Amino acid sequence: MIGFSKTGISGFLILVIPILADVFGGRESTGIILPMLIVGDLFAVWYYHRHTEWSNIKKLLPWTVVGLALGLTVGKYINDSQFKTLIAIMVLICLIILVYTEMKGERLNVPKKFWFYALIGILVGFASMIGNVAGPIFTLYLLASDFKKNDFMGTTAWFFLIINLAKVPLQIFVWHNITMKSILLAGGMIPAITIGALVGVAIIKKLDDKFFRNIVIAITALATIKLFI
Repeated sequence: MIGFSKTGISGFLILVIPILADVFGGRESTGIILPMLIVGDLFAVWYYHRHTEWSNIKKLLPWTVVGLALGLTVGKYINDSQFKTLIAIMVLICLIILVYTEMKGERLNVPKKFWFYALIGILVGFASMIGNVAGPIFTLYLLASDFKKNDFMGTTAWFFLIINLAKVPLQIFVWHNITMKSILLAGGMIPAITIGALVGVAIIKKLDDKFFRNIVIAITALATIKLFI
């Protein structure tokens, strides 16, 4: 699902987050999934590198760093139960954004103001640090920046590769939740991530993904509610 989300339907990733948090715990799950996300990011960058708007990435990065620092600090000083609840809240926020953008479609209007870009950048950094679930928020930023549709996947791929690589030393030395065990697990998952990425590449141009997104939204909502319980 991670590989498929990186080259096919990005919404699939949001379903992985609450499942792993439920199985491994909040903070621990972020250390397990991050190396696997980076593997998926490398596939996405390899395939979509020709379609990237670097100006959009550079404009958002400073604010994203602020959000990462905020998420790093909050995550260090809360217990695992609170961490799981925070992941659930971030996933629900992203689900609401997904549903809202889906309903609005081409009628969606987002502010093109400095304050909006700053807010989105901070939210992207915080959501990425806490739950690796910033994709729908980043999509809002790209919509506000009038991105070209064929540049969406490439811009998203490069942005999250940069952010995810930046999070590795933070999680190793501050949260201590990336260990040799999680790195070896990610290495063992490379064949499965590869299969998912190749499937995503093969069907993304042929698939009407609205039906699948609706299924993902419904299942993710149930998985997230379970985190609260």
